[in-house]
Amino acid sequence: MDTAPAIDAAPTKRVLVLGFGNPGRADDGLGPRFVERVEALGLRGVTTSVDYQLNIEHADLVAQHDIVLFVDAATDAEEPFYLRTLAPASSAPTVSSHHVPPAVIVSLARDCYDARPRAFVVGIRAHDLDRFHEGLTEEAEFNLERALAHVIPLLAGERDFP
Repeated sequence: MDTAPAIDAAPTKRVLVLGFGNPGRADDGLGPRFVERVEALGLRGVTTSVDYQLNIEHADLVAQHDIVLFVDAATDAEEPFYLRTLAPASSAPTVSSHHVPPAVIVSLARDCYDARPRAFVVGIRAHDLDRFHEGLTEEAEFNLERALAHVIPLLAGERDFP
């Protein structure tokens, strides 16, 4: 029986998982923790990045990818998380250079680099954003696991993005 060597095909999509938040503020570290877990998998075609907050410089990184997931702690999320499609901001809202919403980052990628990645927000339900403490609450850890279980098959190409 003749077996051909496996071909390591190039990924068809360049995916960015961009987590943001402050791990020193309890559940605000959900975004960075999510990215840490994804990065450990070493998924082909998936780039990861972590920052305390989004800023306009992220538009360059976003522009280099076909699919972008912005991952953050969310107090407005239903348990355990949400995955929402993100459209570019239709107009340039007033933003601080220290806090830029994901939709504005996508708009900047479009306007400055002529890039149109599909963008999503993963909001993981947070319970404690007030304490200066490293580590997640038990509830947030549970929500993180549910979000990972849903998103990893998308990143691995086992399921299609919505």
